[in-house]
Amino acid sequence: MLKNWFNKISKKVSLQSETAIESKNDPDGFEPMIRDLFQEAKEHNRSFYGSLKLTNCATYDKIKSSSDEFKIKLILSLPEVIIEEVKSTRGGDNWKKLEERRHINGLRIHILGALLRTKIAFSEDHLIRLMVLFKKNTTNYFTFTQWPIGLAITQIEKHIKANGLSESLRTYLEDVLKWSHFDSQRSYWGSDVQKAKTKLETILFENSDSKLVAPPYHLNEQDKFGPFVNQKVGAMDEKEAQYWYQFFYHALTATGGKPTKKYLTTSKAIVTDIGNHKFKLFATECVNFVAQLKPEETTHTHRYNDGREYTYSSWTFLEEKNAVILKGMVWSLVQFHDSKTLSLLGDLTDRAFKKIPGVGPAAASVGNAAIYVLAHSKGLTGVSQLSRLKLKVTQNNTKKLIQKYLDEASSKLGITAEEIEEISIPDFGLSDGKKEIEFDDYKLVVEITGVGKTTLTWLKPDRKEQKSVPAFVKQSAKLKQRLTKAKSEAKNIQKYTTAQRDRIDRSFILDRVWDYEHFEKYYLNHGLVSFIARKLIWVIKNGAEPQSAIFIDGRWQNISGEEVPISKETKVSLWHPIFDSTETVLQWRNRLEELRWQQPVKQAYREIYLLTDAEVNTKSYSNRMAAHLLKQHQFNSLAGIRNWKYQLMGAYDDGRDNEIATLSLPTWGLKAEYWINEVYMDGSFNDAGIWDYVATDQVKFVDDDGRTKDLIEVPKIVLSEVMRDADLFVGVASVGNDPAWQDSGGERVRQYGDYWQQYSFGDLNEMAKTRKQVLEKIVPRLKIKNVAKIDGKFLRIKGKVREYKIHIGSTNILMEPNNQYLCIVPASGSKAETKNVFLPFEGDRGLSLIISKAFLLADDDKIEDPTILSQLKR
Repeated sequence: MLKNWFNKISKKVSLQSETAIESKNDPDGFEPMIRDLFQEAKEHNRSFYGSLKLTNCATYDKIKSSSDEFKIKLILSLPEVIIEEVKSTRGGDNWKKLEERRHINGLRIHILGALLRTKIAFSEDHLIRLMVLFKKNTTNYFTFTQWPIGLAITQIEKHIKANGLSESLRTYLEDVLKWSHFDSQRSYWGSDVQKAKTKLETILFENSDSKLVAPPYHLNEQDKFGPFVNQKVGAMDEKEAQYWYQFFYHALTATGGKPTKKYLTTSKAIVTDIGNHKFKLFATECVNFVAQLKPEETTHTHRYNDGREYTYSSWTFLEEKNAVILKGMVWSLVQFHDSKTLSLLGDLTDRAFKKIPGVGPAAASVGNAAIYVLAHSKGLTGVSQLSRLKLKVTQNNTKKLIQKYLDEASSKLGITAEEIEEISIPDFGLSDGKKEIEFDDYKLVVEITGVGKTTLTWLKPDRKEQKSVPAFVKQSAKLKQRLTKAKSEAKNIQKYTTAQRDRIDRSFILDRVWDYEHFEKYYLNHGLVSFIARKLIWVIKNGAEPQSAIFIDGRWQNISGEEVPISKETKVSLWHPIFDSTETVLQWRNRLEELRWQQPVKQAYREIYLLTDAEVNTKSYSNRMAAHLLKQHQFNSLAGIRNWKYQLMGAYDDGRDNEIATLSLPTWGLKAEYWINEVYMDGSFNDAGIWDYVATDQVKFVDDDGRTKDLIEVPKIVLSEVMRDADLFVGVASVGNDPAWQDSGGERVRQYGDYWQQYSFGDLNEMAKTRKQVLEKIVPRLKIKNVAKIDGKFLRIKGKVREYKIHIGSTNILMEPNNQYLCIVPASGSKAETKNVFLPFEGDRGLSLIISKAFLLADDDKIEDPTILSQLKR
C-alpha cells in the first residue's frame, strides 16, 4: 500500500511547473507523505528535540531512493511551506494542535537538511532557485541562519566540480556574497553563515584565473584583535600576506577539541611557506596581544512601553571567528618548544579562563588549545606551565584536563604527578633567589623579595647601585631587547613564586615524605623554590626521633639552635603544628620572630581545628561552619583556588535545594563535602541568573565507596586542614566582611541583617583568634601603641575625635560612645600593605586592613575623605 501511494506521488511530480508552492493547496501532494512520515517517526522517536532519526523510517528510505527529479522538487517545495507554517502557528488557543503542527514543521526542516546532505544532481537553475527561496523566506520569525545554507553551498561546490563554473553562476554567486544576510552571526544553533560565506569565497577563488595563493581574508573588527591582525597583515608585502590569508582560511577549520593530524600537517606546510621564524614571531605577537587584552563593555538601555528603562551591560573579548583563527594559530605553535613561546601560551591560558560578567571564561576554546600545545611540548617547560596553571584556573573541567595531561606526563616518566610538578619548576638561573645579568660593565640584579614580588637593581662597575636604567642600555637595540627579556622573566618569576607558595600551602594534607637528595635539589637548593622552603619549618628524620628544624647559615638547626645531622638516609616532611605541643609551637613562633622571618606560608601560626564535643555527638558531620551567608561568586573562586570542586547555583535551578563543594583526598581514600544551600532573594542574582548569595551547611567526609565516615575516624590533619579551608571560605566570602553590605538596604538586609551584625561583631573564629595573637605582639611595638589596645574581640583605638573598636575578625568598626557603625571601604584592588610593620606570615589581608585602619583612626583629625568625615560628625 505504501509503495503504491509513493509511486502515485512520484508520478505527480513535474519539475517543469513553476507554480508557487502553497501548503493549503499542496499542488504536488507532498503533505500526506510528510504527515505519514511524521506518524512513522513518532513511533521510532520518543522526542522531536534533536533525537529524530529519519534513517529509521521506511518512508524516508523511499524518498532517498527516489529519483533526483523527485527529491529536487520536494526540496524546492519546502521553504515556502515551512515559512507559512511558522507564521500560522505563532498563536492560537489549541496548544496541543499547534504543538503538533510545529513538530511536523520541524520534520520538514529536518528533511530539507537531510536531503541536502545526499548526492543529488542539481542543475544551475535549481541551485539558484534554492538560494533565492532561502533569502525570500527569511523573516523576523525564521532567520537566515536557520536555513541549511552551508549544505546548499556544499551542493553548489559539487555541481561546480562536476560541471565547471559558468559565467552566469559566477555572477550570481558574487552577488550572493553581497547579501546582508551573510552578516548574521550564528546563535545557539543553526547554520554558521560566516563559515558558509568563507567557503563560497574559496570556491570562487579556486575556480578563477588568479595566480594568488589565497583570496584576501580580513578578520572581523568587532573586537580589538581583528584590527590588530588586519593592520599587521596589511603592512606585509603581497606574497607574504597571501600565505597568511591561506593560513587564516585553514585556521577557520580549527573547530574541534584538539587538532587532527590532517590539520597539523597542512598547518606545518603553510608555516613552512611563511617561514618558521616569521610565523612564530607574528603568532607570538598575536598571543601576547590577546593575553593582555581586556574585555570591552557596552551599555544597553531597553525602554518599555510604559516608560520604564532597563539598563544592562554586555562584554566583548574575541569575536567568534577571530577566536577560531587564534585557536588554529595556537595549535600551529605546537612545533615550537622554546620557553618564551610556552610562557606566552601560559599567559594566554590564564587570560582565556578569566571570567567576563554574564559570559564566563573569556575564551575557553583558545585556553584549551594553549593547554594542548603546552602538554605536547618537548621537555618539562610546558609541564611546568601546566603545573602553575592548575593552581590558578578555577574551572573544574579545565583543572581536570590539566591534571589528565600531568598524569600522562608523570606516567611516561614513571614518577608521581606531585614529583613531576616539582622537577618541572624552572629556576630561571636564580641562585638563592637572585641572579645577575650582564650589561657590559654594569649588572642588573633580579631578586625575589617576596611571594609575587621581585626587584630589579642596577649595579655600576664598582658595585654601587644606580637608580635609573643606564643611558647606554637605552641607546643599544641589543641591550634594550635584553632588558625587555629580563623584565619579562621577572614577571614570570613573580607568577611562579605565587604558584609554588600555593602548591606548598596545599601540600600539608598530602602527607608527603621526601628523600633528602630529592628535597635538597628541588626545594632547599632550587633557585626559586628555596626562597619559600628556607623560611619554613621541616621535620628531619634520621631513623631516630624526628626533629623539627630550620635551615639557617648553611646548616639545619632545631628549636634550640642545635645542629641537626643529615645523612643519605635522611627523610624530610613538612612540619604542621597539629603534631606538636602548644609549648613547642610557641617556641617556634618566638624563634622565627627573633630571626625576623616572615613565613611565605602560614605555618607556625597555622590554625588548628580539633574535634569538638559537639562533633563527637553528631558523629558523622560538623555544623561548625554552617549558617553563614556567603557571596557565591567569591566563594566559588576561592574554592577553585583551594582545589575544591563546586558548581554555581542559579535562579533557574528548579527544585535544586543544595550543592556540595567537594575536595578529593586520594592520599587518604576520602572526599570532604561542604554542603551549600541556595538563598532565595528577589533580584539577588546576576544577568546570567546565578544567585549572588548562598548559605553554608554541614561538613562531612565520605570514603571511596561513598560511605559517610565518623569524624573521629578522620585523620586529625585532614580534619584540621579541611575545616581550615571551610573557615577560610567563610572568613573571606561572608557578607559580614563587607562594610557596605548593611547600607545597601533591600530584602537581603531585612532577612539577613541580624547575621551581618552577629558576624561583624560576634565571636572570633579560629583565623581571627590567630590574628589576635599576632596583634597582641605587634601593637606594643607600633607608633600608635599609646592609643591602641586589645580588648576581647576588638582592637580599640583612641582617636582625637572619637574612640573606635575594630573587630579583629571582620575588620568592621564601631564608634564610641554609642556603638555607631563606621563604614570604611578599602579602595578596589588595594593590597592594604603595612610598611615598616613586621608580620610573621604573608597573605592575611584582614590583618593588614586592621593595622591600616588603626593608623588612620589614630589620626582621625587628619582624615579628609568626605564619606568618612560625614559619619564621624553624624
